[in-house]
Amino acid sequence: MNAIVAVDQNWAIGNEGNLLVHLPGDLKYYKEKTTGNVIVYGRKTLSTYPGGKPLPNRTNIVLTRSADYENEGCIICHSREEVLEAVKDYDPETVFISGGAETYNLFFDDVDTFYVTKIYESYEADRYFPNLDELGFDVVWESEMQEHKGTKYQFLKYVRSNNR
Repeated sequence: MNAIVAVDQNWAIGNEGNLLVHLPGDLKYYKEKTTGNVIVYGRKTLSTYPGGKPLPNRTNIVLTRSADYENEGCIICHSREEVLEAVKDYDPETVFISGGAETYNLFFDDVDTFYVTKIYESYEADRYFPNLDELGFDVVWESEMQEHKGTKYQFLKYVRSNNR
């Protein structure tokens, strides 16, 4: 299973329910990686998508505690176990944990590959992702440096170290 996330240099991922910064190149990268695949995210994350609607051309799995939550075009799950059951027939390489912080934490131990957009800035934040550099994950690929309106960032692919 994969995770896909954008972090600042302090591994922050969000503030007050919003992304830290709008980077069109990151959104394009997210679309390239997830189109045709399965994305798993929390209900609050879905509410930040345009119109609160699931993303097209993907299998959208929403994790929520709300027993009566419905959203057309989504598979609704209420626990980690339900999500794992829902994705069991998919190739794990096609499943992407996609936020927010609670969902990332819930599935952290199930993920072997992390697609990280590392933004070389610091932002005010109230949500963080585990620091993969400090946890001994291996960077197996990194893109050229990207820039948007003075904000530098790059895409990295981390995998769990064989030493863990």
